[in-house]
Amino acid sequence: MMPELPVTERRPLPARLHWYWIFQLAGWNFLPLLLEAMTPAKERTLATLAIAYWGVAAGLLISHWWRGFLKRRIQRRLRVSWKTVAIALPLLSAVHTAVQFSGYVVIQPFGMVHGAAWLPGALLFWWGVYLVWTTFYLLVAYLRRNARLEAEALQLQLSSREAELRALQAQVNPHFFFNSMNSVRALVYQDQDAAAQMIDQLASVMRYALQSGHHDTVPLAAEIEAVQAYLAIEKIRFEERLRIVIDIGPGMEAVRIPPMTLQTLVENAVKYGVETSATGSDICIHARRDGQLVRIEIANHGTIAPFSDSTRVGLTNTRQRLALTLGAGARLDLAQDGGWVRATMTVPEMT
Repeated sequence: MMPELPVTERRPLPARLHWYWIFQLAGWNFLPLLLEAMTPAKERTLATLAIAYWGVAAGLLISHWWRGFLKRRIQRRLRVSWKTVAIALPLLSAVHTAVQFSGYVVIQPFGMVHGAAWLPGALLFWWGVYLVWTTFYLLVAYLRRNARLEAEALQLQLSSREAELRALQAQVNPHFFFNSMNSVRALVYQDQDAAAQMIDQLASVMRYALQSGHHDTVPLAAEIEAVQAYLAIEKIRFEERLRIVIDIGPGMEAVRIPPMTLQTLVENAVKYGVETSATGSDICIHARRDGQLVRIEIANHGTIAPFSDSTRVGLTNTRQRLALTLGAGARLDLAQDGGWVRATMTVPEMT
């Protein structure tokens, strides 16, 4: 097996290139080519080429020092004002002109240097070069900083979303556990064997709830399995008053939903459809595709009555978790139709 590549080597090639040095070398090497092109052919010598690359070496060193100054200010989130740039550019051009003059003295491409008539033109030329260099560098640096700030803001948003999901999940599990423990408590004095069976089923559901809490979504098949264990608990308690119908369409097992969302809606159906009725209720769970969406319906006999605070929290919690996990295309609707109360989750299919 080949060793795994380091993270930096797994990045795309453009992301691994050091673009600063690529543009730095390309830009400064363009100048001698330009100067050579402007020099008459009869005046082109090794000396003129040498003095040109003397300027390249000076430009690389001076601009790299200037870049370090600018980079430190940008990293410290300090403003690089145009006043600072206006002061720095004449100084940079003066330093480069002095270094370039020393090259002319040493190499003498055109013989001894006489007079100072060349000085204003040289200062203006290098001032223009460093103006272009500084403008280009600051533009790229600020664009990169803005991109980094946007990435950091997105990361904070994702972290906030993750924390909110975990907080909502933390609300669901205690709500379910307390309801289930109340069911065990009610049964333990009536039928100890049934209570023991109920505890076994409860342990299975608790194991699923704890394990699924580490994931944003779970397969519908896993959620249905946990719901069946929960309904088995309630079946021991309500006996013939609880009638269960589960109809999951073909190929729906891998559809992903937030964990414990279906469980919460089934709990409400049992609480308000079975527990409050002397004759009990059917609890019907249907799942079907509707184009690119999946509709999961939990229905029970009854009417929509003013819910308790705990139920409102459960429904609000489920809506928030659907929106946070699956986006705006996911929703939860509650409706009453012909003696049935139907809670319908609509989610985009994410297999």
